[in-house]
Amino acid sequence: MRDALARREISAVYRLLRRHGVSQRQIAALTGQSQSEVSEILKGRQVMAYDVLARIAAGLGVPRGYMGLAYDEATAVRVAATAESPHSEEDESVKRRKFLAHAAAITVGAAVFGTDSGSWASSPAQTPAPGRIGMTDVRQVEAATRALRTLDYQYGGGSCRDAVVAQLSWGQQMLGANATDLVKERLYVALADLHNLAGWTSFDTGLYDSARNHFGQALGLAKQGRKEELVANILYRMGRVYLHQNAPDDALKVFQLGQLAAQNSGSELAVGILCANEAWAYAKMGSDDQALKLLGRARDEFARANIGEAPAWAKFFDANDLSAMIGTVHTELAQTVDSKYTRTAVPALTKAIGGYGEDMTRSRSFNLTSLSINHLLDGDIDHGARLGRQAIELSEGLKSVRTKDRMKPLQHEAEKRRNNPDARELAERLAKFTGNDSAA
Repeated sequence: MRDALARREISAVYRLLRRHGVSQRQIAALTGQSQSEVSEILKGRQVMAYDVLARIAAGLGVPRGYMGLAYDEATAVRVAATAESPHSEEDESVKRRKFLAHAAAITVGAAVFGTDSGSWASSPAQTPAPGRIGMTDVRQVEAATRALRTLDYQYGGGSCRDAVVAQLSWGQQMLGANATDLVKERLYVALADLHNLAGWTSFDTGLYDSARNHFGQALGLAKQGRKEELVANILYRMGRVYLHQNAPDDALKVFQLGQLAAQNSGSELAVGILCANEAWAYAKMGSDDQALKLLGRARDEFARANIGEAPAWAKFFDANDLSAMIGTVHTELAQTVDSKYTRTAVPALTKAIGGYGEDMTRSRSFNLTSLSINHLLDGDIDHGARLGRQAIELSEGLKSVRTKDRMKPLQHEAEKRRNNPDARELAERLAKFTGNDSAA
């Protein structure tokens, strides 16, 4: 169908619809054509007029961009990152600065660094909205987001990203509908979290421009919904993108903006999540004093937090995740500062892995990878290689680019120990899995 739309072969489009049980009468009603016109097109008559093509696209619910017509908002949402942003040739550091300016303007309510909407800001909604919506409609968006987030945790962002983006296309139509102020505010929050999930699944599949796009839109909606806690969560996730890209300075700036929102929200859990991630950024920069100080604060905030009352977007951060962050930060310090930090990393990671269920496959993979690195650093190569193989086996069923990227430091450590047969076998297996011939 996508191929037929791209070629504007409307006869092929209509034949596909007929094959799947859509009658000529239904096609005519949807597209505003007569049945005789539909019949002629089915027989091979070409449709050339722009306005007719646009009317057919609108009637069938097809983003016009699929047909090479004007690029409307529905197209932007649905295909935000099937290919990366048209701005992808722009230097990554410039994109990070633009996003930081946007985030600062939203978080503190002023254009601190000068604003630039960048590639994340879409044009005003053009899609006709439902006449009126109520709380039931918003709850449907929230339920869909919860279900899709569960798929992301268990199978990776690639398992559900297209569904998340399609859900956004439908959900954003409600922004133009009539509703009470209470419903509107909750809708802003629901759509902000859906964009938040779209950004996270885009990140997990390696679509960084799309992630920035969705996180940027999520920030604006969360602010409209007056949900500072969600603003903090969105900024934590964008900071994680920058950590993944080995830009800890920029990540720290985003985390610190998130910290402002977290403190404004009064949520100990949100503050704790930001502290733990700031610690990770400092660890990547080799600043162990700051990293350990922030980890200590993260523990304190978590001890005061009420996880049971946490919203869906923050509830993932439980005792297991705190242990995982402690282990991750100490693993980073073991690589950047001193291998002595493996003594804290190993028990923390082991505890986290033991607490994750089958619904947290990706998190288990990440922690097994970090645990394997620590054992290699400690000289326990046999056990480290065994853990590395477990991480690979667990990750083979995931649709996540991020798991492969997170294994590159492990591959580097294994390559350094190629004189050991277990390390050599692990390095070769990692090279095949990550598609990276050598990390040395």
